[in-house]
Amino acid sequence: MERDRLSQSKLDYNLLFILFLMAIVSAIAIHSAEATLPEKLQHVNFAYKQLQWYGIGAVVIALTMIIDYDRFFQIAWYLYGFGMLLLLGLELNVPGTVTIKGATSWYALPGGNFQPSELMKIFMIIVLGRVIINHREKYPEPTVKDDFRLLGKIALTVLPPLILLMKQPDLGMSMVFVAITGSLVLVSGIRWRIIFGIIFSGIAAAAILVFIFFQFPDFFHKYILEDYQLNRFYGWLAPYEYSNEQGFQLIRSLLAIGSGELYGKGFGNIQVYLPEAHTDFIFGIIAEQFGFIGASVVISLFFLLVYRMVHIALESNDLYGSYLCAGVIGMITFQVFQNVGMTIGLLPITGLPLPFISYGGSSLATYMLAIGLVLNVHSRTKKFMFSTEE
Repeated sequence: MERDRLSQSKLDYNLLFILFLMAIVSAIAIHSAEATLPEKLQHVNFAYKQLQWYGIGAVVIALTMIIDYDRFFQIAWYLYGFGMLLLLGLELNVPGTVTIKGATSWYALPGGNFQPSELMKIFMIIVLGRVIINHREKYPEPTVKDDFRLLGKIALTVLPPLILLMKQPDLGMSMVFVAITGSLVLVSGIRWRIIFGIIFSGIAAAAILVFIFFQFPDFFHKYILEDYQLNRFYGWLAPYEYSNEQGFQLIRSLLAIGSGELYGKGFGNIQVYLPEAHTDFIFGIIAEQFGFIGASVVISLFFLLVYRMVHIALESNDLYGSYLCAGVIGMITFQVFQNVGMTIGLLPITGLPLPFISYGGSSLATYMLAIGLVLNVHSRTKKFMFSTEE
């Protein structure tokens, strides 16, 4: 048996086709939601703008694939530093910052608002992958102490941007950073008993917070969460008691999704008003018009997207490439779960958009950049073909 030749695949057309289908779904859903928007937004063609952002995203993917992902490994800390400067600018309230609903999370740019935390998500994936690789090279046969040392390195990397995000405050984005970190810890080679210990500790901490919430609400209100964040929890736990305020969005979302039943009411037949219909609650718009079947199709597209990325991660013969894919998978999977979960009342409302479907320029460009990283890994995965000679 001898090696016949070295082949290198270029593009994953399955992944690109899934993105193409998502672009179609997004344009249809946003176009139908435009009729429900406030009068001041009626003149804006959000569906067309979303397709424009998909076009920009395609360019982002192409540019990302030009650069070997090993280069990102080399400049990881520079990217991290740049992202931290952007977040610090928000904290210092430099000229150009924008505050919306009490959160200072954006910069005003000529083309619209830019949210630096979206870009920082990608930088975090890149730098955490490097941290893990460097650690594994230094400790090829790690002990339990070495595993805890790696956890310390990861924590020291994640905490600075996480603290800045919490101070904006942006609870939803903070949760995304935790999800990215968790997904990379799972594949980092750290012993499972340590990981299970962390999980159980997290559950215990959550239980303590719930206890404090119900037994000492004043303390919880003063030191743990902001008013608007607490309101989201009230609206989630008892939406019908706060139907005119905190629970309004959830009640309308449940009504829209439930009224769609199995087949939906048909395209353009929207009878339930949903605030933020073209962004955070786009899933409710889809479910009302196309029913359970239409909503299932959207979820199936995400399943296929994640499945394909998992395949690329497993197929990669480079650990850093696999870590990049794992971080992207964790980021997208969590955001899909969180967005769909909040629209059906399973999780509290956090304001996270549905990836690739909700309207949003900087968020869509970030998702496309993440997909570009995955495609980059795929295009540089070397496959060895063998033949047997008699």
